[in-house]
Amino acid sequence: MIAPPELSRVTTARVACDGATDIPGGAALGHPRVFLQIDEHGYVDCGYCDRRFVLIGGPADGADQSHLPDIASGASPQ
Repeated sequence: MIAPPELSRVTTARVACDGATDIPGGAALGHPRVFLQIDEHGYVDCGYCDRRFVLIGGPADGADQSHLPDIASGASPQ
């Protein structure tokens, strides 16, 4: 598997992504704001930009992200 393009470590299981949070004045460069829920795997991937959100202290924190399957919000891994 290929590592996700960006990794954000977060402190809450519910996160928002607009694809342009880190780009100054970049709202036009992003995507619609979506809210994602981190499940028991400890991470979730944005379906628009593939940014991965990892819950600090969760099971995926510190793991090799390139070996974890993609988990889109509301989906179950295969």
